[in-house]
Amino acid sequence: MSGASSSFHLLDERIQRFIWAEGWESLRDAQEQSIPLLINADRDVIVAAATAAGKTEAAFLPALTHLLQSDEPRLIVYISPLKALINDQFGRLDKLCEQLDIPVWPWHGDIGATSKTKFLKQRHGVLLITPESLEALLCNRGTSIAAVFQMTAFFVVDELHAFIGSERGKQLQSLMHRIENVLRRKVPRVGLSATLGDMGLAAEFLRPGHRIGVSMVVSASAGSELKILVKGYEEPLVVRQGGEEEAPEPATPGLIAAHMYKALRSSNNLVFPNSRREVERYTNLLNGLCERNKVPQEFWPHHGSLSKEIRAETEAALKQKEVPATAICTNTLELGIDIGAVKSVVQIGPPPSVASLRQRLGRSGRRKGEPAILRGYCIEDAIDVNSGFGTRLRLGLVQTVAMISLLLEGWFEPPVTHGAHLSTLVQQMLSAIAQNGGATIGQLYALLCATGTPFEGTTKEDFMSLVRHLGTKELLVQDSSGLLLHGPLGEKFVNHYTFYAAFASDEEFRLVAGTRTLGTLPVSQMLSIGQRILFAGKTWIVEMVDEPQKVIFVKRASGGAPPLFSGGSGRVHTKVRQRMRELLDSTDKVVFVDEVAQRFLEEARFNFQSLNLASERLLDQGHELFVVTWLGDAANEALACFMNQRGFSAAPSGPGIEVVKGGHTIDSILDALLDAALVEQPSASELLEGARNLEREKWDWALPPELLKKAYASLNLDIQAAKTWVTSNFSGN
Repeated sequence: MSGASSSFHLLDERIQRFIWAEGWESLRDAQEQSIPLLINADRDVIVAAATAAGKTEAAFLPALTHLLQSDEPRLIVYISPLKALINDQFGRLDKLCEQLDIPVWPWHGDIGATSKTKFLKQRHGVLLITPESLEALLCNRGTSIAAVFQMTAFFVVDELHAFIGSERGKQLQSLMHRIENVLRRKVPRVGLSATLGDMGLAAEFLRPGHRIGVSMVVSASAGSELKILVKGYEEPLVVRQGGEEEAPEPATPGLIAAHMYKALRSSNNLVFPNSRREVERYTNLLNGLCERNKVPQEFWPHHGSLSKEIRAETEAALKQKEVPATAICTNTLELGIDIGAVKSVVQIGPPPSVASLRQRLGRSGRRKGEPAILRGYCIEDAIDVNSGFGTRLRLGLVQTVAMISLLLEGWFEPPVTHGAHLSTLVQQMLSAIAQNGGATIGQLYALLCATGTPFEGTTKEDFMSLVRHLGTKELLVQDSSGLLLHGPLGEKFVNHYTFYAAFASDEEFRLVAGTRTLGTLPVSQMLSIGQRILFAGKTWIVEMVDEPQKVIFVKRASGGAPPLFSGGSGRVHTKVRQRMRELLDSTDKVVFVDEVAQRFLEEARFNFQSLNLASERLLDQGHELFVVTWLGDAANEALACFMNQRGFSAAPSGPGIEVVKGGHTIDSILDALLDAALVEQPSASELLEGARNLEREKWDWALPPELLKKAYASLNLDIQAAKTWVTSNFSGN
């Protein structure tokens, strides 16, 4: 190794000896590139490399060398999105660091007070911590923060992509900024990620306002062989008996479970069915097959509603090499918890995003010489005369094929970095006040919203409006000297352990018809009164939305084609929808689908041509007009807002928007669309007038209505794309 590697000689001799003892044949590409950049702790660096490409070592080998060669004790602060990932990294680092005489300190909610007290006395080595625990440190030890982090040489952020564009990401930016503000110096930041769609956006996230100064390490993956098979399953038509209310249990999950049972047994796999309810369904079906065949259980559930003990059982089962195990999971197993290599990844239905699919697939094919394997299962309803647009175009299958084709080309969604995240600003204001024992309005604005800070772009007028509103909510009070302090409610929140998380736990809305609860539904877009929802095989009209109680009151809809909107499993990007349109307008054979899925695709293409969708943008469905855009959800939602603002009832629906005709003609709907595209862009307040379900983030309830709409629009509406689409498609009419 020493002869071929220029970076190996830069490492401390003790680390070199460890590498030799471990039998490494060579340093990985990411490590070769990262070591000279990080060893002097004088710059920000992003390391982007495939799963299992040695990113952790790419950061820690040079960072630990820096610690060993420093004249005084130094500290590496490693920040992880998951406690389980911290536990994994502790196991990986402890062996090396014990030989180097460098202490490693895991710090999260499950770590005892004794270990934390020891760290606070020593304050050097490697601190492994979550953003929530870091938040708690700043809130509860405000006066000693300078001493706690005085020796910090690096912030290392693992799974960087998991933070970008989220509330936790804004919180993390703010926490690092606040520590640097106390230290009065910049601390080099290191971002580690396997999935980064845009390195420039990632650099801007890592060091807001200074992306040019961030060094990039992009390690080309050797690229293991990839095997893909997508199987189609048709859910048969069911004729309900008169007065039958409940939708019957679908038949196809049992068939899919039977196929998975044969294909996955005796190996380790990950199965992603897109919702907690489906995780439970497939785990039950698969373990039922184990029981009937009198074989040991091999299928284990893993999702956020399960206790940490049950999740730990699943993780432990996957790590055992002697006994095979398959996890049926949500995105809780997407990130880098070390569960060992899995033989295959299974996706049931379309994945939430191409980036998510890429992250999931990175779990497979990690053993030398083994291919990565992706199995897809797509369920489509049988078609009859009453079938709607989505069924006729087989949109679930087409979206899956589109996402896989984009994955094979190396494309995935860029992170959404333009969100205002004013909810997290509320939390950070309360936290900063706790840290400093109070703050003036000017101090808070300078700390959090000025140029180069995490919430840059928040105007002084909006900030003042927010401060005043937080006063009416009893979250803040101002004393006679002008100092902002916690109000009665603010004090209560900040002193509760749930305060430290910037995000709310996932919640689903209950659907209620009259006095009867129909079930629960995840909702990822705005709702409006009069909007139609598909649930349990029936169409419902939204009558009222009780946001505090998370309840949608509905009544049965009469007539009209079934809507495409039926909840949310991820927001779809315009690039995906455009690829779907290309697939439908093509005659090319897709090589990775089975005969049934190929038949679905042929049916979809036939119906695409029959409806003349290569050129037609308006589909008259009787009660409704469907405007076919092939845009992403953010642009479609903006279009629906344009129409609602003009007195129509419209909602985003798959690859377009659905407009209730009522007494309107198609020409008048088209005129309204054109008018919306040509007039000056309305404010978020005007655009979202009457919209429900805008409270998505944890502290959104504390925002004044105008700022809530502004925050929602910044994250969820692509107004320019919507206007451009209308003018390019209809301006000549």
